[in-house]
Amino acid sequence: MRDYRKYEVWKLGHKITLKVYDITKIFPKDEQFGLISQMRRASYSIPSNISEGCGRESDAEFKRFLVIARGSAAELEYFTVLANDLGYLDEVTHTQIYDDVNKVKRSLNNLIQKI
Repeated sequence: MRDYRKYEVWKLGHKITLKVYDITKIFPKDEQFGLISQMRRASYSIPSNISEGCGRESDAEFKRFLVIARGSAAELEYFTVLANDLGYLDEVTHTQIYDDVNKVKRSLNNLIQKI
C-alpha cells in the first residue's frame, strides 16, 4: 500500500483545499449551497481521490483514481474562472489559485504517465 503523504501532488492538492475553504468564506451567503459547496467539493476531491487510490491494490486502480482527481482539478479550474468573473475573487487571488490548480493538473498528468 502506498503512503499518500509522500506524494507532492497530494500535498499540493491539500494546500489548494485549505486555500479554497479560506477564500470561499468571503463569498456571498446565497452561494452557500451553490458555488461555495461546488468549489469545496471539487477541491477536496483532488487529495481524497489520490488518498483512496493509494489504498488500492493495483497500479491500474491507483491510476484510475488519479484520473478522477485530475477531473476534479479541471472542474475546480472552471469554478475559479466563474468566481472571478462573478467578482467574488480579486485578480491576485484568482491568479494564485488558478496557477496552483494548473500545477496540480500537470503533476497528476506526470504521475499518470509514470504508472
